[in-house]
Amino acid sequence: RALGAPEPAQDAFRWSLTLIAKILVRTVLESATIVMRAVTTNNAKQLKKAISVAPRGRRSLELLNVTVGTQSISPLYWSLESGSLHTAQAMLEDLLTIRADRENYYYGCSELFDRHPEIVHRLSADAPNLLPVLFDGLIWRSRLVTNGQRRANYFVKHLIQDHEGNFSQALEWLIEGKDPVIICHPAVVLFSDIIWSQLASRYFLVGRAYFLFTLAVCMTSQSILPRLNEGHATEPVRIATFVCRAIVYLGSMGPLFFNQVQHLRADINKGAFTMLLDAIPYPIYLTRLQNLVSLALLFLLALMCAQEPIFHCINNMDGDFDGAGIFTQSCPEAASHIQAYATLSMMAMLLYWTLLTDLSIFSMRIAAFSLVCCQVLSELLLFLGSLAFLILAFASAISCLKNRVEGFSGIGAGSLSLVQISLGMFASERFDALRQDATVLAAVSVFIIMTTVFLLNLLVAQLNGAYQRVYEDMVGYARLTRGSIIVSTLATTPPKRWQRFLISLKLEERLEFNEGDIGLAGGIQVTEPSSANPTAVENIRRYAGSTALSMPWPVEKEQSDAQEKFKRLEKAIQRAVKKMSGDSKRRGSGSSSLSGGSTTSSGCSSGS
Repeated sequence: RALGAPEPAQDAFRWSLTLIAKILVRTVLESATIVMRAVTTNNAKQLKKAISVAPRGRRSLELLNVTVGTQSISPLYWSLESGSLHTAQAMLEDLLTIRADRENYYYGCSELFDRHPEIVHRLSADAPNLLPVLFDGLIWRSRLVTNGQRRANYFVKHLIQDHEGNFSQALEWLIEGKDPVIICHPAVVLFSDIIWSQLASRYFLVGRAYFLFTLAVCMTSQSILPRLNEGHATEPVRIATFVCRAIVYLGSMGPLFFNQVQHLRADINKGAFTMLLDAIPYPIYLTRLQNLVSLALLFLLALMCAQEPIFHCINNMDGDFDGAGIFTQSCPEAASHIQAYATLSMMAMLLYWTLLTDLSIFSMRIAAFSLVCCQVLSELLLFLGSLAFLILAFASAISCLKNRVEGFSGIGAGSLSLVQISLGMFASERFDALRQDATVLAAVSVFIIMTTVFLLNLLVAQLNGAYQRVYEDMVGYARLTRGSIIVSTLATTPPKRWQRFLISLKLEERLEFNEGDIGLAGGIQVTEPSSANPTAVENIRRYAGSTALSMPWPVEKEQSDAQEKFKRLEKAIQRAVKKMSGDSKRRGSGSSSLSGGSTTSSGCSSGS
C-alpha cells in the first residue's frame, strides 16, 4: 500500500497471505492429531494404537475423514501422497477387517468406497503393491469344510457398480494398469467372469454375428461361387456373385469406415497421438492389432471395389465374347484387372480371418495361446531376417563363380533355389547336378549346415525360452484382453438390461457366513474346493461385552512381528555375551590372584 499498488493487487496479496496462513495452521493442526502423527511417522503400530480408542461406530470414519477447521482430508489419501505406505496398508487392513459383537457386524468396505469411489484407480497409480491388500480384504472364507467344499463370500458390489448404479470403472482402471498379476486376483476374476458370462458375452457375440455374416458372404462370392460349374458361370451364379459382392462392399466397408472415423475422432478430441520413428504422429488406437487390421481391410475393400471386374464390364455385358451376359466378368475391359482383383481378394480374406481371432476370448486357454503366439512372433521374424541375409549372401557369392549349374546362374535364380532348399522344396534329382561343380556343392553344403542345423535349432531354443518367459503371465494378458472387451461392450449395453443384471445378482441381500449366521450384504457367495485356499483361522473377529456404538473395540494382544522378534533375540544374545565376558573377567582376576599368592609364598620360603 505504501508503494502505491492498486487495490486489486493489494487484495490479491492479502488473499495469498491468508491462504498461506491457513495452510500453515492446517499443517500444525494435522500434526496434532494422533492418526495424522502416525501417518507422518509411517508407523503402523502407532496407527493401530491411535485408532484403538475410536468408537466402533466411527472407527472407519476416523481413517477416512479428518476435519481440520473448514477443511476435510482423508488420512488414507494423505498417507498415499506422502509415501507412508506402511500406514496406508495398516489402514486398508483395519477397514476391511470384519468385526462383530453380539448384535451387529462392522465392515468398512462400504465406507471406503463411498468416501473414495476411485480407490482402485488411486492405488493402481500410486501404490500398486497395495491392490492385493484391498482385494484380499473383500474376500471372506470359512474355515469349515463340507463335502470337500469351502464357503466363500466375495464382497465385490462396489467393483461391479458405482454409487449411482452404473457400471463401475474399477475394471477399466485395472486394465489401464496392464498388470497381468493383479488381474488374476480371485476377487477380480470372480466379478469379471460373472459380468462376462451373464451379460457381456452375449452382446459381444451379437455384435460379432454381423461380422461372421459378412465373412460368410465374402467367402461365398470369392471362393465358392467362382468354382461352380468348373469356372463357367451361369446367369444365376453371376447374379448371386454380384449380390454377395455388393453386400460385402456396402455392408462391410460402411461399418469399418464408421468405426475408424469414430476412433479417430475420439483420439483427436483427447489428443491421444504417438510418434512413429520419432517423426510421424499417428493415433493411439492404431496400436491395437485389431484396429490396425480393420484399417488395412478397409483399404483392401476399397481397392477391390475399384478393381471389380463386374463394374468394368457394366457397359459391355452383351458383347461378342465368351461368357457374355448380365454381371459378367469376362469382357475385354476387365482382363487387365482380374489378376489384381484376385490378389486383393486373397489378402482381404486373410484379414477377415485375422479379425475373427478375437472370438478366442471365449476360452481363456485359447486366448492365452493366441497371445503367446503373438509374443514369440518377434523371434520368428528374427529367424526369417537371418535366413534372408544368408540366402542373399550365398546367392551373390555363388553367382560370382563361372558355373553352369541349373538354378544357380545368377543372384535371382540362386536365391530362389536356396529358398527352395531351406523350405525342403528342392527336388532331390537336382542335387545330382551340383556334383558337376565342387565349389557350388561346397557352398550349398555350408548354407544347409548354417540354416538347417544352426539357425533352425536356434529358433527352437529361442521359441522355448520366449514361451517360458511369457507362460506365467499369458493368462493374465488374456484376462486383460477380455476385460477391455467387457468395458467396450458394456459401454453400448442398454441401461435396462444392466439394471436387470444387477437385480439378478441380489447384491442387497445379506449373505450367510457359516450356516445360520446371517452376515453382510453387498457380496456374492460361492463354494470353492477345500484345497484351493486352505485356511484354519476365523477371519471374523468376534467380541463379547457391550454392544454400544460409542464403545471402542477391546484392545487385542497381537503377536510381535518378525522384526521385533529379531530385536528381542539380538538383545538376549547381547546380554548373554556380556554375562559370558563378565564371567571370563572374574575368572581371569581370580586366577591372577592365585598365581600371585603362590609366588609370594615361594619367595618367603626361599628367603627363609
